[in-house]
Amino acid sequence: MRAARKKTIALLTCCVIFALLPGCVNWEKRYEALSVEHENLKGLLERERSEKGLLADQVTQGQQTIEELQRQIEEQKKTPADATGFGEGYDVTFDPKAGTITVTLPNAILFDSGKETLKTATSRELDHIYSVLQQKYAGKPIDVVGHTDTDPIKKSNWKDNWELSAQRALTVARYLIKQGIDEERIRAVGCGESRPIASNANATGKAKNRRVEIVVNIRG
Repeated sequence: MRAARKKTIALLTCCVIFALLPGCVNWEKRYEALSVEHENLKGLLERERSEKGLLADQVTQGQQTIEELQRQIEEQKKTPADATGFGEGYDVTFDPKAGTITVTLPNAILFDSGKETLKTATSRELDHIYSVLQQKYAGKPIDVVGHTDTDPIKKSNWKDNWELSAQRALTVARYLIKQGIDEERIRAVGCGESRPIASNANATGKAKNRRVEIVVNIRG
């Protein structure tokens, strides 16, 4: 009787162990999966912290650049063209609040009327701008913005001024990329006639509005 009872208990014990074994295996797998997920989340957190730290450094460096340019303009009586490194002869504006430097090139020195192909003589101007961008503002985001006057498109195949301004901006951006600017830090934007800087009521104002702006975002 006692032997039979021992045999029964042993049999039940074996059944319980075998019943629990799959559960143990499942828990082990779940533990391993959670461990992998934990390591992945840890890696993502460390990368995010690293990127935030890098961004903070970039913002700090950009702010220092802005303050230095302000100091040069105010204390040393330098022009924005000289303070920013582009030199006299270039139409340069500095906006410390926005954190931007804008080099404005009239379309007259870049393109023939209604065309998007750069004039041969233009390369000297753009090559100089490229060299300054690489030497003083390496890594900073750049916007190339095209503008036109209000005259409607008549003698070319462009659909409208928006299309012409966008293509001209793209032409300049591609030239700078070809010279060596990283394409990830540059974008081309067409504004058409929507952002005039002078009156379109006369030829002088229209000439000023026909332009391409190369905008350096210092804080980027």
